[in-house]
Amino acid sequence: MKRIKYLMLILLVPTIFLTTGFTTISLTPQTVYRVYLKGKSLGLIKSKESLEKYIDKKQNEIKKKYNVETVYLPEDLDIVKEITYSEDIKTTKEIYEEIKDISPFTINGYAIKIRGIDTKDSTGKTVKGKNQTIYVIDKTIFDDAVEKTAKSFIPSDSYEAYAEDKQEEIEDTGSIIEKIYIENRITIKAQKISVDKTIYQNEEDLTKYLLFGTTKKQATYIVQKGDTIADVAFNNKISTDEFLIANPNFSDANGLLSPGQEVTIGIIKPQFNVVEQDYVVSRQEKNYTTETRYDNDKFVGYSEVIQQGVKGEEKVTQIVQKVNGEAISYTPVSRETTKEPVNEIIVKGGKQQAYTGGYGLPVPTRGQWGWPATCTSISSPFGYRWGVLHDGTDIAGCGYGSNIFAAQSGTVVQSAYKYDNGQFITIDHHNGYYSMYAHLCNGCRYVNVGDYVEKGQVIGGMGMTGAATGVHVHFSIWYGYPYLGGRAQNAMNFY
Repeated sequence: MKRIKYLMLILLVPTIFLTTGFTTISLTPQTVYRVYLKGKSLGLIKSKESLEKYIDKKQNEIKKKYNVETVYLPEDLDIVKEITYSEDIKTTKEIYEEIKDISPFTINGYAIKIRGIDTKDSTGKTVKGKNQTIYVIDKTIFDDAVEKTAKSFIPSDSYEAYAEDKQEEIEDTGSIIEKIYIENRITIKAQKISVDKTIYQNEEDLTKYLLFGTTKKQATYIVQKGDTIADVAFNNKISTDEFLIANPNFSDANGLLSPGQEVTIGIIKPQFNVVEQDYVVSRQEKNYTTETRYDNDKFVGYSEVIQQGVKGEEKVTQIVQKVNGEAISYTPVSRETTKEPVNEIIVKGGKQQAYTGGYGLPVPTRGQWGWPATCTSISSPFGYRWGVLHDGTDIAGCGYGSNIFAAQSGTVVQSAYKYDNGQFITIDHHNGYYSMYAHLCNGCRYVNVGDYVEKGQVIGGMGMTGAATGVHVHFSIWYGYPYLGGRAQNAMNFY
């Protein structure tokens, strides 16, 4: 009898818990789901599916905004299956009310990761490329925006001919696009996207972001009487190419502006690099060299041209690579001289030692400056690009080690190496003007500080030292000492 009473006492325990306020314990185990938000438990629910359906039913505003059929759980919400005896189960509505104002819900879309490309800053240090992720509702939005962005840097007719494989063959001169590609590594993944992120729903907004780095309204300018596209661009620290990209209603830099007209002057900040590689055949002038002879019966200062120089011509085939519309490298394939140049011969007085210091030499007028290279292709002109002044004219396509000539007579005041200029030479022309020749090849500075050089004299060889992405010479003319109070001039105004 004592044993039976003991068993009965144990059976009465649950009843005692109920009457004293303890949680009800089910004698039958059941499958439930524990909800975690940001790692914190919110409680148990009977069905994961019921919560998903409830959220989808309640979030009609999100469906309407993004034109989607389904809204999903927040990305930081986890639901874990459990087996329990507890009957303390919350309703889906209770859980929904707890999370709706704390964590954003998600929708189906695509995450596009763009890997940044390392660059060099003004001190020569490496700047790590910026990695970023862009979100779109539909993958075609990104595809269309990329194509539209590429067409901003490549003429539409050329782009279409390349895309449709309808480019005309080169008979004498001309160019064809060999390939177009994005330099950055891009990965695309379908996933659920939190609605608190920027999600692009059309190609126009995404294209604007890919070009300018923002979707905000760009700065504008009201055209004044006498303004040209080149003037407006330079005064607002952009290139004419950037102006045309920001204002696609103008087909070229010769377009006419009307007083009172509003134009966009936003600075282009491409979010990836569009690379275009062209096969180009052209006829280029072949510069003559200047031969200086001295007559010791004549005084210093005497100068007479006894044979006029005549430029020749050559047929040049080269591979031109452009990044976001800017030519960065010219790789020669072949050169064929079609007309030999006639050298210029100048006789100068030699009775007195050549002038080597002070000011007072006349300033050469336009057309009297010698061209500093053996080729004439300009890969990057003087002017602003991406908001930064490019203070010289980049001449490319002559080939590694090709001759660099002094643009005018003068004294060498710099012959050295610098992290950005690479191997470079600066000449003082003794009339307030200086010329500089940068990115020469290693071992290709043929003159030293203090040397007096004549116009047309070979002073170095073309290379790609310093902050250069291809073989070229950065040629600049300054009024005043370069970078120390001097003002950079557009060298093309001297030719």
